[in-house]
Amino acid sequence: MSQINALLVDDEPLARRRLTELLKAFDDIRCIGEADNGIAAIDSINKLKPDLVFLDIRMPGQDGLAVAQELSKKPDAPLVVFCTAYDDQALAAFDAQAVDYLVKPLKAERLAAAIVRVRRILGRENQEQAAVAIRPARRTQLSVRVRGQIKLIPLPEVLYLLADTKYVEVHTRAGTWLLEESLVQLEEEFTEQFIRIHRCCLVAKAAISGLHKLPSGESQVIVQLEPGRSAGLDVSRRNLAQVKKQLHTL
Repeated sequence: MSQINALLVDDEPLARRRLTELLKAFDDIRCIGEADNGIAAIDSINKLKPDLVFLDIRMPGQDGLAVAQELSKKPDAPLVVFCTAYDDQALAAFDAQAVDYLVKPLKAERLAAAIVRVRRILGRENQEQAAVAIRPARRTQLSVRVRGQIKLIPLPEVLYLLADTKYVEVHTRAGTWLLEESLVQLEEEFTEQFIRIHRCCLVAKAAISGLHKLPSGESQVIVQLEPGRSAGLDVSRRNLAQVKKQLHTL
């Protein structure tokens, strides 16, 4: 099994110890170092070249968001999973290209879900792990609120899901609806039906008609809105390889 080298960054020794204990459940995760502030984190990342960084947000000096934003500019940056006691920074965290956002006290189940995502992005997921990670969706419809009432959107009608501040926009051919759920949770539940094309967007595999490269060098997936009308949705460079891989299997 290929090892994933991880760096733990948190100014609280007890938090680092707790995370270290939780990570012992994963044979492929190897902790290669620790740091207790943002400046030390950048130094350790440059020296140790980890695949993954577990990163606290509020720390003395340079905070975790600043560290992640600095890393997002590097072509060989490690993946980042935030581990924080505060639940109000998730949008900024995903803007900084975070893979996941875990709220303390850390729960083994949420950590396991984050590790699954990390393996998938790094291409380190073996067949046994994939079989455990992929589970059938529990729902066939999404519940949205419309003028104080509940409207059920059948999953096959959903074209794509777009994170917008506190809500997720559910885009269908009939219109757009707001859903009070996390895009991360939706991805976990409906991993067989949707492809993540960037940090804020999941696209239904059944709605994709192709992948197009723009003159600028950027790429877009083409979504069939209705017969004779389509739309292009931007694919991030971070997700492009995985999108291409999944499209080859459709």
